[in-house]
Amino acid sequence: MTTTRLRVRQAVLQALHDELESDPDVVLIGEDIAAAGGVFKATEGLVDTFGPKRVIDTPISEMGFLGAAVGAAATGLKPVVEMMFIEFIGVALDQLTTQAARFRYLSRGRVTVPLVVRGSAGAGLGFGAQHSQMLDHWFRGNAGLKVCVVSNAQNAYGLLRSAIRDPDPVVVLEPRVLYGERQELVVGEEGIVPLGKARTVREGGDVTVVTAGAMVPVVEQAAALMSDTSVEIVDLQTLVPWDTDTVVASTASTGRLVVVEEGPWTGGWSNDVAAHVSSELFGRLRAPVARVTCPDAPIPHSGPLEARYLPSPEYVAEQTTRLITTGRAPLPWWAEEEKVQ
Repeated sequence: MTTTRLRVRQAVLQALHDELESDPDVVLIGEDIAAAGGVFKATEGLVDTFGPKRVIDTPISEMGFLGAAVGAAATGLKPVVEMMFIEFIGVALDQLTTQAARFRYLSRGRVTVPLVVRGSAGAGLGFGAQHSQMLDHWFRGNAGLKVCVVSNAQNAYGLLRSAIRDPDPVVVLEPRVLYGERQELVVGEEGIVPLGKARTVREGGDVTVVTAGAMVPVVEQAAALMSDTSVEIVDLQTLVPWDTDTVVASTASTGRLVVVEEGPWTGGWSNDVAAHVSSELFGRLRAPVARVTCPDAPIPHSGPLEARYLPSPEYVAEQTTRLITTGRAPLPWWAEEEKVQ
């Protein structure tokens, strides 16, 4: 087993390097990914090692280069497309959701599309309403797409390598607020993280907290604040398909579930988790399922307002404690403030 200590963005870089090295069909495509090494330096130096035919700079035309990648994937290559900010895929969604996600079905399984779209996502760095969203809901409702979310260096490396090897299109969301975090990780084949499998971050007996992405360290900090509560933390890692068995088993053991999501209250993946667990464990839960999310509002640019918008460790701890002590799902903070007014 080979271990190293890298920042999250370096773990992405290492995963790309290892897949480029091991499979000649892998190519990278995107804006400023070659000579500039990517705006977040997640492809730094790769063009020097593998050349401009495999690390390809593109014009500012997401529709064009994503369309080219879909065609390349359908005809034998394994393209990895970088979206500098995940919002930029909006002008090219047709290529992903109507074309790439449907080729296997429309061809009766004769054409697969081993395409990866990876992009920086999420709030916390003051990029404002148009550059701070997760936008997983743009992808989750499209049959044929897999979706995963990075939460640390290990799954930044391992999920990306799994995604590149998958025969179908995969979206990998990388919370950019985590890029600078330095952590231990296992590299090589042993470091690969399977798609569709959750990770139990911490075991506990009083409540299960399911989360993903940048909310994982937030929930870990919240659990540390709740010294009298035994909190089990589950990192989904993959949103589509998500690991129903691990989540249901954990919640059956603790009897309570809190789902913490970086995303709006309406339409979030936490709704899917809450609905499924409530159905599977109806009558066995000790309290209703509680959801902790962001409000249905644009993400503020102001630092203090952005911090208010995102679930904090203190807020997660407070909501979880209220669920345990009252046996009722607490209202979100904005609903509480409306009641007061």
